[in-house]
Amino acid sequence: MSKIAYGQMARWQAAKDFAEGALARVHASQSPHDLLGIYLNDHLAGATGGMELARRVAGSHHDHAQRPTLQRLAADITQDRRALLDVMAVLGLPVRNYKLSAAWMAEKAARLKLNGRLLSRSPLSSLEELEMLRLGVEGKAAGWRTLRRLAETDSRLNRGRLDELMAGAREQAGLLEELRVQAAAHLIEAERATP
Repeated sequence: MSKIAYGQMARWQAAKDFAEGALARVHASQSPHDLLGIYLNDHLAGATGGMELARRVAGSHHDHAQRPTLQRLAADITQDRRALLDVMAVLGLPVRNYKLSAAWMAEKAARLKLNGRLLSRSPLSSLEELEMLRLGVEGKAAGWRTLRRLAETDSRLNRGRLDELMAGAREQAGLLEELRVQAAAHLIEAERATP
């Protein structure tokens, strides 16, 4: 083996040993409390992006008759984000602002996605936004279910409130599915009308 190849292998092995050691230290120092903090901060980041998306959808949806419903949904999603912050405070978990900033920026960047039209919204925009909101609500519901399970052994969590939040997420998912189906029908009609 040449000196160069041996030197490269030695550097690679040293980097690998360092990385494995760092990972071992991180894993050894993480308590279940740390893992719950990571989990809930990830959900909070998703809630931040979802809140921004819901506000945008409520303000720009093509069907003006649906705007009051979408505005109420955006307000509910904002309240759910506040409820998650309250849960984190009760559990003594810090908010990781860098995750919130990243989620906020990702939502803004998603607006740049091509939608088949250069200067205006397309029916595709509404459909995709509603689908993203629906996926976000499903993720939120999973988070509430996880917290509800934790509430069985952690008296700091309010089981009744978590049950309400889970029911609200089911209602939001149902509403978003109805709106999504309507947006899909609108897209199909627009596609058929195009020569």
